[in-house]
Amino acid sequence: MPVFELSHAGQFVATLAAIVVAAYVFARVEVEIEGDAGWAANLPTWRIEDHPLLDIFWGGRALTGYHAWMFSFIGVIFHFPLAFMGQWSLPLEARALGAVMLFWIVEDYLWFVVNPAFGWRRFKRELVPWHKRWFAGAPVDYWMFGVVSALLFWYAY
Repeated sequence: MPVFELSHAGQFVATLAAIVVAAYVFARVEVEIEGDAGWAANLPTWRIEDHPLLDIFWGGRALTGYHAWMFSFIGVIFHFPLAFMGQWSLPLEARALGAVMLFWIVEDYLWFVVNPAFGWRRFKRELVPWHKRWFAGAPVDYWMFGVVSALLFWYAY
């Protein structure tokens, strides 16, 4: 039976395209769930507002039950192809982790773009209190995880 396989460059482009489409769809879902109250501010979920580990690993944002389960779900979904194909290697793991990081950056930004209560013009530090650290017009997390994601993709491809 013939198998269609893309080149490494084709796989990379297909991966980026799939990440953008998935991030757009998920951003729309989150806007429907959260409305104008970002970071699950009005959701009936548990919250841990302050903890030293949140400053180190979570950008100083609150950890909510909503986000803990959503982040776990996306991690599982991005690893699903490895389970489905019955393959695992360090480059494949790097590809999955790099994709998860890029997905969250794109999804988070698109949440503002597609949200009628915000729009990209209101994507500013003073209007988005849950992103506490900014650099060059974007949350520090975007820059940090963007670099790590690029390094993981470089290793994976």
